[in-house]
Amino acid sequence: MEYNYSIIDSDAVSNLQLQAFLDEYGDFSCVGNLKSPSDGLNNILKYTPDIIFVNLNDKASALFQMVVELHQYVTTVPLVIGISKTKEHAYEAIKNNFFDYWLLPYNEFDIRKSLLKLRKKLPKEAAPQTICLKSYNDFQYLDTTDILYLQADNNTTEFHMIGGNVTHAYKTLKTFEKQLPKNFVRIHQSYIVNTDYVSRINFGKSICALKKNNKSLPFSKTYRENMDNLKKILSQNSVSNLN
Repeated sequence: MEYNYSIIDSDAVSNLQLQAFLDEYGDFSCVGNLKSPSDGLNNILKYTPDIIFVNLNDKASALFQMVVELHQYVTTVPLVIGISKTKEHAYEAIKNNFFDYWLLPYNEFDIRKSLLKLRKKLPKEAAPQTICLKSYNDFQYLDTTDILYLQADNNTTEFHMIGGNVTHAYKTLKTFEKQLPKNFVRIHQSYIVNTDYVSRINFGKSICALKKNNKSLPFSKTYRENMDNLKKILSQNSVSNLN
């Protein structure tokens, strides 16, 4: 399982360095790269990352206020790791229950120790591999690895499987959005896709192609940010990155 994280950092250099360090561990996935506390708060409330990295060299007061404000909106506040060129904000970070405080330039050994502690604090359980569809006294169990995509059909949902068959559930698409593993992403008002089967994303035509059944699904502007994050994740896991 992956740990999702967001970075709030207006410094492009330290931002890229941090992502490069985290990419080496294989189980950290970036869901947001923000420059301001307000954009950071919006991203956190939308994607509920496990970890937030905040660069305190710029707008430190606003970032501390953002962390305080989080408690108003979420039950479980993500772990926060502060980043700074000096120890100036360390005391304030301790007062705000930051998980750790990293000094720039990054120290690989310190990062490794911190991330190992983080894994102990947030052990990841395997996501459920099956989903149960209930209709009166009928219980049907689907292996999530066999689900290609979900499609809304009025107040019902169609589960399109890799074998070509379609299973119907008498609940809305939104019902299943948070029940499915994180590799399932909402790309359209009518579609949730299993990203393990995405083979191509065409931003010009707003479609993503699937590896199975020669199927292409549309994605909408509403979910463009989801597609941008998906592109980042797929690019990180590919052999080469193309501009």
